[in-house]
Amino acid sequence: MTETGAGTGTAGPDAAALLRSRNYVALLLLGAVIGVPVAAAAYFYLKAVGEAQKFVFTTLPKDLGFAGEPAWWPLLPLALSGFVVALSIRHLPGTSGHKPAEGFKTGSRVEPADLYGILLASLATLCLGAVLGPEAPLIALGGGLGTLAVHLLKRDAPATATAVIGAAGSFAAVATLLGSPLTGAFLIMEAAGLSGPMLGVILVPGLLASGIGALIFVGLDRWTGYGTFSLAIPHIPSFTTPDAAEFLWAVVIGLVAAFLGSGIRRLALLLQPRVERRILLLTPAAGLAVAGCAVAFGEATGHSSSEVLFSGQSALPALVQNAAGWTVGALVLVVLFKGLAYGISLSCFRGGPVFPSLFIGAAGGIALSHLPGLPMIAGVGMGIGAMAVAMLRLPLTSVLLASLLLASDALALMPLVIVAVVVAYVTVARLAPAATAQPDADRTAKPTTA
Repeated sequence: MTETGAGTGTAGPDAAALLRSRNYVALLLLGAVIGVPVAAAAYFYLKAVGEAQKFVFTTLPKDLGFAGEPAWWPLLPLALSGFVVALSIRHLPGTSGHKPAEGFKTGSRVEPADLYGILLASLATLCLGAVLGPEAPLIALGGGLGTLAVHLLKRDAPATATAVIGAAGSFAAVATLLGSPLTGAFLIMEAAGLSGPMLGVILVPGLLASGIGALIFVGLDRWTGYGTFSLAIPHIPSFTTPDAAEFLWAVVIGLVAAFLGSGIRRLALLLQPRVERRILLLTPAAGLAVAGCAVAFGEATGHSSSEVLFSGQSALPALVQNAAGWTVGALVLVVLFKGLAYGISLSCFRGGPVFPSLFIGAAGGIALSHLPGLPMIAGVGMGIGAMAVAMLRLPLTSVLLASLLLASDALALMPLVIVAVVVAYVTVARLAPAATAQPDADRTAKPTTA
């Protein structure tokens, strides 16, 4: 299978022949099998991240004699995070995961030797407070485990088999995180630019691995009692039908998100080459800058520094449910400080860009809902979708993520979310300079096999 065949459909006859072959049945079985260890690994990975964050920022300060987390505390773990990530990138095989400032990327083959760096750098990033999410490391880890399984079974396996099973591992891993095999499939397909005859070849084993992984996920929940990871925000205000004023707000939110997202990405791309030149010195310095944003926000508003730190995945439900307890000033400051910390984290740490964009979009939507004509939950939905597409450049996935988070209102909010996403997507494309727009264009035109 060629690199261009997955995206352009030039490998149509080969894809049809593969679907009718006995080898494809073997690929389906292997895809089902690989879903089991990948789902288990993703489950315990996410649990380990949550427990480590709680220990570092809550338990450890108390064990050291403090009444609670001191205001300056984030400086210590984030400096350590930067040092560990820099060592991983410098000395371990590969690049410890893809560079998040260059956009959300999937499809590149992950060699088993690269897993050490991906695991170490992502855990240091996520557990110690940098503003990135777990989706990119999980996709890479799932793909690497799939490739490893093929290598263990048959070292001289065809490239097609390696690509398909690697993709199945990625599907299973991200479905574990999102709690939805369908949304995970759209995320990977849209990011990798999969289309044409090879789409079905890769999609079916991936969906099968995701389904099997979901069963394993439920079983692990019952066995361990740790719970499951659901993104749907419970207990949100109901929303019925949109009106003309809300459609006008969709245009405004789309424009605001486009400018904000473009600014964050330009900051990351500006910092990235400068940090890479002196990575062992400047990555810890970047960690200190992220911590400074959190400390400044906490001192200015009285809210916890955790609202700025981390991906925002676990803080998002509380933000929406307790929206009435936030002042407009605090919401504006959390958007500004988390946006700045997000841009710095994108430049040198290793993680995914999805969840911080969702949190920033939700906070911005809540802030704008204090103005006339915009219900709070509508602002949240449009802000999430618009900010996601501004950072990811994936319009379909951005609409689905907003619908997944606001499941009880998804159908009524979808027209507004679609308008906001389209406006942000088109505006970002016009704002992007050629130097930063080209990598996304190349990725769409020449997707990789997985």
